[in-house]
Amino acid sequence: MRPADHPEEWFAAQVDAPLLIIAHSNKDAYLDRYAQPDKGFTDRSDAWWPAPYWYIDTGFASLLMLLTAVDAGLAVCFFGIPIERIDAYRAAFGVPGHFTPIGAISIGYSDEPPRDLSNRRKPMAETVHRGRWNQPST
Repeated sequence: MRPADHPEEWFAAQVDAPLLIIAHSNKDAYLDRYAQPDKGFTDRSDAWWPAPYWYIDTGFASLLMLLTAVDAGLAVCFFGIPIERIDAYRAAFGVPGHFTPIGAISIGYSDEPPRDLSNRRKPMAETVHRGRWNQPST
């Protein structure tokens, strides 16, 4: 079965991959670490965080895994776990409540030839700006 022939079955193509990685964040680990004296804060409050970096860093780690797999010539896909399935996922794999699944990465070998995506890229002048928005980089 090719996913392009059965677009309604796109997910089935992902779970046939020989490797699935579930990326988790751990807010408690962040709050504990950044409440240490060498970090300048002594409480576990998340009020001083400008963004939830426990989620952001998990996304960055996932991106690094994706890029590494692609560089190795593997096929990869990042996809979310439906929120209504997270409790079942936790129960099936014994995932403690303080770990939050951010997404899944399927890794395997594609049966499709690599595609040339270079013609889908926007010109650099439309995506890279220098100094101010709408001021193209030269």
